[in-house]
Amino acid sequence: MARKMIVGSTFYFVIGVLMGMGMSMTESFVLKSVHAHVNLLGWVSMAIGGIVYHLFPSAGESRLGKWHFWLHMIGIPLMTGGLTGLMLSANTLYTLPIGVGGVLVVVGTILFSINLLLHMRETSTPPAKRDTLDEK
Repeated sequence: MARKMIVGSTFYFVIGVLMGMGMSMTESFVLKSVHAHVNLLGWVSMAIGGIVYHLFPSAGESRLGKWHFWLHMIGIPLMTGGLTGLMLSANTLYTLPIGVGGVLVVVGTILFSINLLLHMRETSTPPAKRDTLDEK
């Protein structure tokens, strides 16, 4: 799951960077909130989740870890796609995917938090330190 989260986050990183470049080139910042959501929820949050799942593999391998990944991968495009439509057209029809996507992301985030409480132990040793300890 760690790899999936990090690879998924790079997808959002590319989109966020391209959006930023496009807004800068056109000097149109109508989609700045979409840009911020793509970068923070997609790139940053998912990358951090992937790093956490790398450090605590049992959390990444759990059902909660899988649900967290898929809720984010479905919720973020729904929410940001709806937000893009709303910003460009002011059509309130786009509030439905924003709401559905937002709820999926919030539920995914709550599951991530529960997952960490269940699988993260104070005595857990990060993978790099485990290798060193095994050699002794």
